[in-house]
Parts: sequence; structure tokens; C-alpha cells
Amino acid sequence: MVKYLSIGALVALVVGVAVGAAIEASGNSALASAALIVEGLGSLWLNALRMTVIPLIVSLLITGIASVADAASTGRLAGRAVFAFAVMLVAATLYGVIVMPILLALWPVDREVADAFVASAGGAGVPDASPFSEWLASLAPSNVLAAAASDAILPLVIFSIIFAFALTRLPQSQREMLGGFFKAIADAMIVIVKWVLLVAPIGVFALALGVGARAGLGATGVLVQYVVLVAGMTAGVTILATLFAIVWGRAAPGRFLAAAAPVQALAISTQSSLACLPAMVQRCRDVLGVSERTADLVLPMAVTVFRITSTVANLGVAFFVAHVYGLEPSLVQILAACAVALAVSVGTVGLPGSASFFASIAPICLALGAPLDLLAILIAVEVIPDIFRTVGNVTADMAAAVIVDRKPSSEAAVPDAQPAQP
Repeated sequence: MVKYLSIGALVALVVGVAVGAAIEASGNSALASAALIVEGLGSLWLNALRMTVIPLIVSLLITGIASVADAASTGRLAGRAVFAFAVMLVAATLYGVIVMPILLALWPVDREVADAFVASAGGAGVPDASPFSEWLASLAPSNVLAAAASDAILPLVIFSIIFAFALTRLPQSQREMLGGFFKAIADAMIVIVKWVLLVAPIGVFALALGVGARAGLGATGVLVQYVVLVAGMTAGVTILATLFAIVWGRAAPGRFLAAAAPVQALAISTQSSLACLPAMVQRCRDVLGVSERTADLVLPMAVTVFRITSTVANLGVAFFVAHVYGLEPSLVQILAACAVALAVSVGTVGLPGSASFFASIAPICLALGAPLDLLAILIAVEVIPDIFRTVGNVTADMAAAVIVDRKPSSEAAVPDAQPAQP
């Protein structure tokens, strides 16, 4: 169903832009008025998506981070896995925040087309970042509800993280009660998102019609550029994950590439890390020599809480949106976006692709000071970069298994305890 909706949204995008461009070329005022009415439907669809962002992000962060904290406390092997995930996520985030601005500087969006694109999509940038002293004070929100109402996403994320860790310190009965409450909120929001996405082809067509009417067929150039940049940047994560396996995990390059290739092919066809899990376990055990205990713990855990391409691709999308709007985020905004991207990557791992796209990128855009309006159009072409997301994720999952299976030198130096002789 998800694949059919993604294809339908992509077709609706192409048709919408083409029809809008034809209306603009015709100069017919009646058709132009009708296009404005259709655009209103697109804005309604976009607002229906936006209304789920804050409650979904807060509830997912609380349940996701609490589950990671619980997993890390279950044993040394799980703790090593969480540590490996964290190091790889931070490295990937640094890669993303450096590479995308460079790519946009080398291949900037045509300003005239971008302005027309923005005029059709709507939205205005969030005000510039406050002075550092004010920004620092705002990290602890004096009023959580006011922070949510004003889209102050970083203070909200920080509160959610603190709340999640506090949740792990409560008695079991209270922890289960509150955890179930926030999980129910997240599940309800996901149901709403799925309902909204069922009519994604209609919403995308309505928005694309306005884009085509104002930007003409030149809008397709912006979309193609977006796909090439984000897909290319995300593909680099596969190389980064392979380097982690070779350098940190000390895997033989040829053996790791041979082990990962069939899983990567499966990832391209399914676009699902979960569907690749059996193949990952088999290749790690039989080809890479990962112990059964490590493979059986780390790989399912990785699929559940670890998605290395999340921060890279999501930051890439957010930087692209800011670039199209002509915004230049400050260093403080970029650091905030990185922090939000890292936190959100944990909370949104279990979401389906389209729901994950909006829920995970919207907070990063808000942190950068970029509007969310373009996301409703870019979601139609996400089916292409999503292939590279899945390939990078499964490669990183296998790399993590290799890294965790490699015993630290302190453990290797201590021989296993011998049974007492009678």
C-alpha cells in the first residue's frame, strides 16, 4: 500500500506541475481562479500533516529514548551496541552537516526558479536566531506548552529527552503506565498521519498545480536537483558505514563487501531494513564470522533503534529547503538542527517511510528557521532517495554487528574463567 501511494504521489506531482504550467501558459483567468481553489485543498492537506508534528515528536522521543536507555542497561553487549550506534550517528551527522552546504555551494539552485517555486509553495522563514545568551537561556523552556505553540523545537526536544530519562527512574508500574500513555499518543498520531497520506496523491496534485502555475516546468529542475543531491549525499553513508566496519571493526574489505552485497540488493528491492533482517543475520554469521549471540542481539536492536541515514538525509533535505528559500542559518541554528536530528533519529525509527519523512524532517526545518511548506511537495519524490536510505541503514547495521563482536583489548587479555577442579 505504501509503495502504491508513493508512486501515486509521484505521478500526481508530475501531472500537477504539467497542468499548472499549461494553465499558466494559456493565460486563461477562469482556469487560474480554479487553480487557486485547488491550491486551497492542498494547503488543507498540508495543515492536516502539520498538526501531528509536535505531539508525534514528543511522544516518539519519550518512548524511543526510554527504550534505548532500558536496552543499554540490560547488559554489557547491549551497552556496547548502543555506544557503537551513538558514535556512528554522530559521525554521520557531522558528515551530513558538512557535505550538503558544500554541494549546494557547488550546485546552487537557480534563484529565479527558486523564487517562483517559493511563491507557489508559500511559507515564510522563522525569525533569525536570538543572541546566544537568549538562545542558551531558552534551552530550558519555562512553559512547555508555549514552546510547543511557538514551534520552539529544540527546547521541546530537550524537555522530552530529560522526561524520558526521568521516566526510566520511576517504579516499574509508573514507568509502564506513562510509557503506555505516550505510546498510545504516538500510535494515534501515526493513525492520523496514515489517514492523511491516503489522500497524498490529491494533496500533492493540488500543491503541485500551484507550483506549475507559478514556476512553470522549471520547477521540475528544482525537484530533479533535490533528488540528485539528497540521494548522492545519502549514498555516501554506505561508504562511511563500510569504513567503520573496516577500520573500527577490522573486517577484511573484500569479505565485508561480499557479505553486504546481497543484503544491499534486497534493500533496494524492499526498501525495508526489517525485511532485510534475516539476510543480515545470515551473512554476518556465515560470511563475517560474527558470533551467533552478537548477531542475534545487535542486528534486531539496530533495526529497532538505529538508522544511520536518518540524520544525514534529513539534514540534507532541511538544508535544501532553507537554500531554496534563500535562508542562511546561523551556527547556533545549525548546531540546534544537529541536536534535533540526532534526537529525532531515535524516536522515528519505527515509522513507515512517508510518515517518517514529515515527522523527522519538520523539526529539523524548524530548528534551521525554514518553513515546512515544501516538504509536502518533496515527499512525492522521496521514493527515490529512500532507496539509498535503506541501503545505508543495512550496511551500517552489519558494520555495527562486526564492531560490537570485536572484543575490546581489555576483555581479550583476560582469559575465560576455568571450572574449579574437584
